[in-house]
Parts: sequence; structure tokens; C-alpha cells
Amino acid sequence: MSASPGGAYPETSRERDRWIVSRRPARHRLDSGAAYGAFVEDELTETGEVVPVATILLTNRECPWRCVMCDLWRNTLEEDNAPGAVPRQIEDALSRPPLRGVRRVKLYNAGSLFDPRAVPPEDDAAIAGLVAGFDRVIVESHPALVGARCLAMQERLGGRLEVAMGLETVHPDVLPRLNKGMTLDDFDRAAARLREAAIPVRAFVLAGLPWVPANEQRAWALRAVVRAFDAGAAAVSVILTRAGNGAMDALRGAGEFETPSISLLEEVAADGVALGRGRVFADLWDLPAFSRCAACLPARTERLRQSNLTQASPPAIRCMDCTDCEPPA
Repeated sequence: MSASPGGAYPETSRERDRWIVSRRPARHRLDSGAAYGAFVEDELTETGEVVPVATILLTNRECPWRCVMCDLWRNTLEEDNAPGAVPRQIEDALSRPPLRGVRRVKLYNAGSLFDPRAVPPEDDAAIAGLVAGFDRVIVESHPALVGARCLAMQERLGGRLEVAMGLETVHPDVLPRLNKGMTLDDFDRAAARLREAAIPVRAFVLAGLPWVPANEQRAWALRAVVRAFDAGAAAVSVILTRAGNGAMDALRGAGEFETPSISLLEEVAADGVALGRGRVFADLWDLPAFSRCAACLPARTERLRQSNLTQASPPAIRCMDCTDCEPPA
């Protein structure tokens, strides 16, 4: 591995933590009394229906793990959340017109809903009460935090919980270097525990990893999708790895990371859909950051959206203005 500006990327977790944190830009200023985001998007369900799903981006303490690729910490607090803060955020978000009448909700909090320093355990009853009327409640968790608290939330919700976990990659050299504090066995064990409790599993997979040659990115991403389905995931979201968090910018400056293009996301999503093993979603967040051609970006974004909703691969976009697309006929 080559050296990064300011020193080589460390080989131990504690040293990596310091290396990653020391390169961070400033975090955003947030109000602990309000969710920092809420929106509604259509999603294909496990029954084949396309329904609106509300996503509430909760404001809470930063995740205890320092993943090298993570930029979600920019929308977190440096201190623990006070009891009652998260329920107030959810109640306020659900009262707003865009979220009214929606039957499914994602409570995403830039970490794990079951992290006691992010979401106090004494808030669980209130949270469950606020979302009890939803058909499905989807939350995030690190595999290490899938435990008794998670299973209790499933009981509180009457079996309507779904848990999303980051698998990221199955590359044996890259996964430890992501500093996620997780092995593939850890993911498999957590997924098995969820399935035993009849809790559906959703997985996050990265495309465009650091330390992986460009000609191997597609294959490694697909291997991770396959591993997620092998572990029992019902849905897999493919996310392009981005710069902008300081650490990834340093790796890019050292030639250890290259910002991927939308074409990689298109390829991996199509590969995953072709497996026919479960829903594969291309993450559409901030796609302009990965676009090399403004002319075809809207068409390619809509193509990926249609793939998400139909689990079919629409015809490739042909653009005269860029090399990202299939060559014009």
C-alpha cells in the first residue's frame, strides 16, 4: 500500500481512528431537538408493490466506529442525546405534510438505532409507540449491536421491524482496512440472529472501493451482493464510495482511491438484479458527484430509478457527449 499525504494509512484500528479523525473537515451544526432531514421516496416492497416510504434522518451522537469511507458523522452530535430527544424528533417529522399517510418508515441515524449513546434505551418504548401504526419500520445497526435490544424492539413493533446493516465488501484485504470493526463472520452471525427472530435483513454494499484496481471493482461489488443474499438479506443497496470526508480525500491524493463513475453503479445494479435472488437497489444519493456528463445525468438517474422500482435493467443510455455511456449506435 502506498503512503497517503501526512503519513501512510495505519495498520491498526487505534492508529486508523486517529488518522481518520485528524483529517476531518468541520461537522455541520445541528439542533438535537429536530431531525436533520425527512423525505419520502417510492420503493419496491418484498410483495412486489411500489409504495411511498418515509425516511427520517435522526440527529444523535456519532457512531462509535470510525469507518474510513464514512461521511455520515458530519450530521451528528459530539455529545450524547438526552432522553426524549429522539422521540421528539420522530414526532415532529411525522407531523409534517410530506410524511402523513405513508405506511412505511426508515429511522436512519448515521449509525445504529441500538447504540445507547446515540439513542438512549429508555426511549425505545416511546419510539415504538410513535411508529406502531406503520406496516414496516426499517432501522440501521452495526452487526455488533444486533442483540437483546433489537429483539425487544421487534416485539414492541409486533413483528414489523427490518434491520439494515453495512456489509460493504467481502474483499479480504479491504474490509479490515475500512476500519468498520467487523468481520464477515460477524455479519453472518448478526444476519442469522435477525432471521431467527423473523426480522428481515437489508444490506449495504459499496462499489468503488479504495485499494481495489479499477478492473476488479465490479466483480468485488457483485461478490458482496451475493454474500449478502447468502446471509439471508432480502434487499441489498449498492452505494458508490465518495470522497469529501477528509480521509477519502487523502487516499485519493495518494492514488489509493479513485472516485467511481455512475457506470459502475449501473453495472453492479444490473449484475445484482440479474441474480434474481432479491431486490437490488442502486443508491441515488448525490449522483451528480459521480457524473462525468451533465447531458446524460438526468436520463441515467431515471434509468437507475426505474431499475430500482421494476428490478429490470432498462436499455442502456446512449450519449454523444461522454464516454461513460454505451457508445452511440
